[in-house]
Amino acid sequence: MSHVNRFNLFSFSGKMKILHLSWMAFFITFMVWFNFVPLLQSVKSSLGLTSAEIKTLLILNVAFTIPARVLIGMLTDKYGPRWVYSVLLAVSAVPCFAFALADNFIQAAVARFFLGFIGAGFVIGIRLVSEWFPHNELGTAEGVYGGWGNFGSAAAAFTLPTLALFFGGEDGWRYAMAITGLMSLVFAFVFFRHVSDTPKGATYFRPKNLTAMEVTSKGDFFLLLIMKLPMYGALALLAWKLSPAGVAMLSAWTVNVIYLSLVIIYGYDASLVWKVNKTIFEKPVPAIHQYKFKQVAVLNVLYFATFGSELAVVSMLPLFFSETFELTPVVAGMVASAYAFMNLISRPGGGWISDKFGRKLTLLILTAGLSLGYFLMGQVNSDWPVGLAVAAAMLCSFFVQSGEGAVFATIPLIKRRMTGQIAGMTGAYGNVGAVCYLTVLSFVDYSTFYYVIAITALLGFVALLVMEEPSGQIAEMNEDGSVTLIDVSH
Repeated sequence: MSHVNRFNLFSFSGKMKILHLSWMAFFITFMVWFNFVPLLQSVKSSLGLTSAEIKTLLILNVAFTIPARVLIGMLTDKYGPRWVYSVLLAVSAVPCFAFALADNFIQAAVARFFLGFIGAGFVIGIRLVSEWFPHNELGTAEGVYGGWGNFGSAAAAFTLPTLALFFGGEDGWRYAMAITGLMSLVFAFVFFRHVSDTPKGATYFRPKNLTAMEVTSKGDFFLLLIMKLPMYGALALLAWKLSPAGVAMLSAWTVNVIYLSLVIIYGYDASLVWKVNKTIFEKPVPAIHQYKFKQVAVLNVLYFATFGSELAVVSMLPLFFSETFELTPVVAGMVASAYAFMNLISRPGGGWISDKFGRKLTLLILTAGLSLGYFLMGQVNSDWPVGLAVAAAMLCSFFVQSGEGAVFATIPLIKRRMTGQIAGMTGAYGNVGAVCYLTVLSFVDYSTFYYVIAITALLGFVALLVMEEPSGQIAEMNEDGSVTLIDVSH
C-alpha cells in the first residue's frame, strides 16, 4: 500500500480530496436545509406567523425530500455525481434566496417546500464515495461523508443566530439565510471544477433504465411494489397534516385531490416497475447478475428507525429538555445540540466498525443498542439529574448515528450501478420515518414517543435476521458486453 492510497484524513489529494469535497457539499446542503430551525423565532415575529404556520413550514421542509431522494438517486446513477451535485447546489440557492426575501406565509411556504429538494444531496455523495474507495475502507469513508456533512445542521444552529445578530435589525435573519444560499451557489462551481466521477481509467457503471429500479426475481418484484407504499403513505400523511383536520392550510377538496394524485402516481410508478422488470417473468436472470432486493428492504426499515428518529428527535429535543427540566431555550438548545455533535464521530465509527467486523453483526449490535437507548429515554423525567438525561440522550444518539453509518456502509455493496437508486430509496425511508414519528409525537407524550421508536427499532432487529452479509463480488456489465467483478468482502 503506497502512502498515496492510504486512508489519511489529513490528506487532500486523490480519493481523500474527493471525500473532503463530498462532505463539504453535503455539509452545505444540510446547512441550507436546516437554516430555518435556529431562526424560527425571528421568522415568526418578522412575518407575523402563528405557531401552526411555523409547524407547517417545518413539515413542508421535509415533505419534498421523500420523492426528491428517489429522483436524485436515479439521476446520479444516470448522469454521474459531479453534474448532479453541482446542479443541485446551484439550483437550490434559488428557493433559499426566495425564502430570505419572503414577505408572507404563502411565499415562505412555497420556498420551504422547494428547499426540501436540497435534502436529497446526501444520496449523490454515497455513490461518489463508493466509486473512489475499496470495500475495506468504504464504511469508514461513507461514515465520514455522512457524519461530517450531517454536522451542517448543527453548524447552522451555532452560527446563524450570531450572524443574524451581527447584521442586526428585523431583517438580520434574512441576511443570515441568504449567506447560506450564496455558499451553496459558490460551492457548486468549486465542486464541478475539482471532482471527477471515478478514478482515472475506472468505468462508471450506469443502470440500464432510469425510470424504475431493476429487480432480479419475481418475489423481489412484489417486494419492491410493497416497499414503495410507505413513501406514498408518508406524503398522504403530510397532506392530512395540512388538511382541516390538521393545521388547515389546505382545503378538504385540495387534500382529496392530493390523495387521488398519489394513488394515480403510485399506479404509474408500478407500471414503470413492470416495464423495466417484466422479462424476469419470462426467463430467470443469470445467477451472476442477481442481487437480493430484501437486502435493500431491510436497510430501508433500519434507516426509517435510525435517521427517521434522528430527524424527529432533533426537532423536538430542545423543547423536551426545556419542558422537562425547566431550562431556558438557550441552555435547552445547547444541551440538545450535544445529540447532533455525536455525528462527527458516531457515523464514521459505525462505518469503521462495519469495515472491521462485518456489516450484519455491526447492524445487529447497533440496532439492539438503539432500541435500548430509546427505552432508556422513555424513562427520563424531571426527577432525573439533567446531566444524566443528557448522557442518556448522547448514548442513544451514538447508537442512532453509528447505525446510520453502518446502513450506508452496506448499501454500496449491493449493486454498484444502482447505488444511487438504492441510496435514494433508503434515504427517503429516513424521511418517511421522520414524518411518521413526528405525527406520532403530535398525539402522545414524550415517553410514549420514545417507546414507539424503540419498538420500531426492535422490528428492524427482527428484519435484520433475514439479511445476508454482502460477500464475494458484484458483477457489472461493461458496454462491450464483458463483465467486471467488484470485490465486496475480504
